Amino acid sequence: MIVGTVVVELHVEGSQSLKAKRGVIRSISRRLRNRFNVSVAEVGGQGTWQRAALGIAAVGSNALRVEQHLKQAVEFLDDMHLAQITATTFEPFETGYADSPGDPEPDYDLPASWSEDDDVTTN
Repeated sequence: MIVGTVVVELHVEGSQSLKAKRGVIRSISRRLRNRFNVSVAEVGGQGTWQRAALGIAAVGSNALRVEQHLKQAVEFLDDMHLAQITATTFEPFETGYADSPGDPEPDYDLPASWSEDDDVTTN
């Protein structure tokens, strides 16, 4: 499993208050979540009127696809013209989970109520 993150540093031109900047950041975050199904959080610049840093994260099984997905999200953010991108930093992380035929079974216990032997009946 690949977890990709990108930190996007923004300059929100024309913002004269924290309230105005937060409105722009909230709009950007909502649009990114809805369109790309990514996690978004303001991770820097919370106390400034015109600067913000957004952390955007996505999960997938292929590093290239995760990176492309995040690049599309950043391009979409840039095309909104709500804030100017001043810097971006992409980081992929690989976790220990892999789903291929040669991999051993996961070493966690399922609850007894999830037994595979139970017959499921529907009414």
